[in-house]
Amino acid sequence: MDLSIMQKAQVLIEAIPYIQRFNRKVIVVKYGGSAMLDDELKKQVIQDVVLLKLVGFKPIIVHGGGKEISKWITKVGMEPKFINGLRVTDEPTMEIAEMVLNRVNKSLVQLVSDLGIRAVGISGKDGNLLECEKKLSKGEDIGFVGEITKVNPQLIDDLIEKDFLPIICPIGYDNECHSYNINADDAACAIAKAVGAEKLAFLTDVEGIYRDFSDKSSLISEMTVEEARKFIQSDGIGGGMIPKLTNCIDALECGVSRVHILDGRIAHCLLLEIFTNKGIGTAILREREDN
Repeated sequence: MDLSIMQKAQVLIEAIPYIQRFNRKVIVVKYGGSAMLDDELKKQVIQDVVLLKLVGFKPIIVHGGGKEISKWITKVGMEPKFINGLRVTDEPTMEIAEMVLNRVNKSLVQLVSDLGIRAVGISGKDGNLLECEKKLSKGEDIGFVGEITKVNPQLIDDLIEKDFLPIICPIGYDNECHSYNINADDAACAIAKAVGAEKLAFLTDVEGIYRDFSDKSSLISEMTVEEARKFIQSDGIGGGMIPKLTNCIDALECGVSRVHILDGRIAHCLLLEIFTNKGIGTAILREREDN
């Protein structure tokens, strides 16, 4: 839909208070899902992040790559395996995961650089960023899947101070220097807490949180931590969203002001959520704010 000149001006005016409020604030964007597979959507996500930086935000991208990893595992004649939603990661799978995530990382760096912003791609192994230990799935060993035990944010802080945009892939290591694949949602949450982020945004394959998933008109635009806890306990949410919502609660209780769950398949979803009064996804906050 084409906007008139005055409508375009109104869009910019509506963004002013948000730009003022979040100027020089850190926002962590967890980038994953189908938005990573479509070249046009990928371009739009990167454009959004670059614009956030240009208007004064301090963005950090933490990306996944699960679907790309599965594709490469199949390509080499192996079969992806999952237990309780977690990838079984033996040594060959870990090698493929690290290779794929680093390829994805550098491709995102290139996209950001093409728009005139200096970006640096790192993994959780660089600068001792993400220390972890083996993660079990209901007591079962699933290989080189990591649980973060410590975040050392100095490298991120240094990059932001020097006006770089950090792009991070979720590979960590343990005290014996073994590499581990870390869930990107977990990594984004841990990093947001460690750097004192103002906002954390999850790009997903759903529009947000629904009161009734079968009713697409029941999207919840805003909820508090207390409401989120009750929602989990009420069994009103699908099992796949529970870990994500738990991460949201954890981040908010550790200082993040707002967490957003957005549909990364919607063009320019970050701008529509952050710079408009209504937003398009679900925002979770510590307490309800006065209008």
